[in-house]
Amino acid sequence: MTGSDDFDIARREVLLRRIGDELLTQSGDSKSRVLPVKKIAENEYQISFENELTFQPDSLVNTTRRLLAKDPLASDYVVNVLNYSNSSIAYGYAISNDERNDIIACRGRVQPKGHYLVNIKFKPAPIDTAKNGYIFGSLSILAFVGFIFFRSVKPRKAEPGNHNTGILTFGSVLFDVQERQLVINKSTIGLTDTEARLLLIFALSPNQVIARSRLQKEIWEDEGVIVGRSLDMFISKLRKKLEPDPNINVVVIRGKGYKLEISA
Repeated sequence: MTGSDDFDIARREVLLRRIGDELLTQSGDSKSRVLPVKKIAENEYQISFENELTFQPDSLVNTTRRLLAKDPLASDYVVNVLNYSNSSIAYGYAISNDERNDIIACRGRVQPKGHYLVNIKFKPAPIDTAKNGYIFGSLSILAFVGFIFFRSVKPRKAEPGNHNTGILTFGSVLFDVQERQLVINKSTIGLTDTEARLLLIFALSPNQVIARSRLQKEIWEDEGVIVGRSLDMFISKLRKKLEPDPNINVVVIRGKGYKLEISA
């Protein structure tokens, strides 16, 4: 248990550096460094930068929400952007496991260029005291139930759509995974089940090349269906539905696969 927690914490620090890297990129800075991430309290970290930068609150919120969704311990957290000179708060917001409890203000207001620090404070994970007393008995019961279950049910690979039943944001797009809908510029666009599953794979890895073979396997071959040009057809349909946002496109990487390209 401890080893797993240590790994998750180390992984969190890498995600925090990724947040700093994307902030610099969004600010138009592709050369200066993200300084070492500091742990300033038990559940609080600080991201600092070599040079000044500017940021847009919407992009900062979307970036932290997308990247920290990969942290199993980061269900609730507060982000404060501080002025380096006097530690005053230039911008802040709170993200909750229940989106109805999110506190986000001043969206759409580009912040002036300056020397900023980004502090992220995570809500401590609850401690289950009963778990320590009954863990071995619970594992025995789970093992027995698992044995009966796998004897009677053939395992099936989880569908990509099951990874996230909330709302993903990228660019000006809101992607409601559960309802299979896009909201772009206040217009709602419906997706088929296959289009939604494809888009979820792309949305979880924006600006990264997704191999054609992976898409074929996860969307069709695992269901026992081999496809030829079906993938190209669905990519074309998905690209057309994303057209209202000119900064987003599904591009072909010749000889490799596809990429959900999001312009800064």
